[in-house]
Amino acid sequence: MPVNTQAQEQIAAPSLTFSQDARSRLKQNKLALVSFWLLVFIGSAALLSLWFSPANPNTQHLAYTHLPPKWGNLNVPFFNGYRDGVDLYARSGVPRGTYFFLGTDYLGRDLLARILVGTRVSLFIALLATFFDLTIGVFYGLIAGWRGGRTDTIMQRLIEIISSVPNLIVVILMLLVFKPGLTSIILAIAMTGWVTMARLVRAETLQLKNQEFILAARTLGETSRRIAVKHLLPNLSSTIIIQTMFTIPSAIFFEAFLSYIGIGLPAPTASLGTLLADGQKVLQLYPSELVFPAIIIVVLMLAFNLLADGLRDAFDPRSSR
Repeated sequence: MPVNTQAQEQIAAPSLTFSQDARSRLKQNKLALVSFWLLVFIGSAALLSLWFSPANPNTQHLAYTHLPPKWGNLNVPFFNGYRDGVDLYARSGVPRGTYFFLGTDYLGRDLLARILVGTRVSLFIALLATFFDLTIGVFYGLIAGWRGGRTDTIMQRLIEIISSVPNLIVVILMLLVFKPGLTSIILAIAMTGWVTMARLVRAETLQLKNQEFILAARTLGETSRRIAVKHLLPNLSSTIIIQTMFTIPSAIFFEAFLSYIGIGLPAPTASLGTLLADGQKVLQLYPSELVFPAIIIVVLMLAFNLLADGLRDAFDPRSSR
């Protein structure tokens, strides 16, 4: 029986670029996909609350303090405005048609509106941490790895000095110069948050710069800047993206921790940390005031970490083995 050699030589699988292959593997990771769309939903809700907020997050209604959640006229347990069998909305004189979907805090402020503001602040901090990672961290690591020698040694000693100072100490030092608030947190992240990215980029650059395609580019007379943009950065993209995704939850937790211990955002600005601190004080009496912001920060941290794991497996299939 004759053998069809042409059919045997045909490639069964479609030809895919690196990015297409990574996207295909990412789509197969259901947890990563669910995490991605969950983050899109939370981020969109937090951003749209700038224009379509359920209430002013700082408006106080002292007659409506510690109200439980109420979802319209739905008689859903825990979300019907009752606590211990008492309709607190009727007892507090809340007008008919006025609802607080996640209840109110100790000053009668809408908890849902404040959670949306806190989520927006946390995502803004995460965006800034990403910016510093992609500018200072990548640029610093590329120079250290590419130049090597004495330049690399000096730059690494500087990183070691920065790493030896805890982030909390940096924030406290910033408070001596600036008032407590977003500026101090941003400067602390700008000073220390990019160190891990710089080390990873440097290590990858040291491996890549001696490979054949880099040596060929140098032989052809391409400048260092062109080699970095055209050859190094595309090959470093997976490391940069993965590390960025791990940086985001760390930045969110850092801001929440600072606000929780009282050296973050000042009142009345809401953040997830201040909401947790306020809810912790009344946990035994009004647990919903702690549970809802805690759920949001847990979901954010978990979703970013699961998405980062999915991206790591998509860009480097060997890591999942």
